[in-house]
Amino acid sequence: MPPNKKLSIGTTNTVPPTPDSVAENPHFLTILNDVLSKHAHEDPMVQGQAAVFASTSGSALGSGGMFFPQQRSKRTRGRGGDGAGGASSQGGAGGAGRGGWLHVSDMRAPPDYGRIAFPEDIFGSLEVDGQGEFVKGTDGSVGNWQSSGTYRIITREGILGLSDFLREKLVGRLREEAAKGGI
Repeated sequence: MPPNKKLSIGTTNTVPPTPDSVAENPHFLTILNDVLSKHAHEDPMVQGQAAVFASTSGSALGSGGMFFPQQRSKRTRGRGGDGAGGASSQGGAGGAGRGGWLHVSDMRAPPDYGRIAFPEDIFGSLEVDGQGEFVKGTDGSVGNWQSSGTYRIITREGILGLSDFLREKLVGRLREEAAKGGI
């Protein structure tokens, strides 16, 4: 079966393609975003990031955690273990026990631990509560997905890189679209 231009990542006249030579296909980007909004929260890699988000949010460190155990003595504000949420009782990459947004990014240039990807590598974000659970969106969708609007299909680091789980979901969706004629 010949390639379906409506479902292509984009077009280029240069081999190998470069960020300057590729014209991204907006229809493909719409399909990619739809797949991510429906399935990113199911990805084991993303679920692992959510768990890290919660575990490093101070829950194991301050206010009775391993570094500042509960004490019956009077505590002063701003010190670790007092529940004030000071930086000394926060774990780093997490949401300080209050939740926040987890960025789902392209795997072509994964960021270092505790850092976020470059804007052109971020597909979008999922809202996570203080326990690392995905928050439901106003439309009932799990994760309250927010597309980044800055993602680029190709950068100097490479072309679209998805986890195995999300790649399978995207390929399945593209097959469905191809069976319908790509529209």
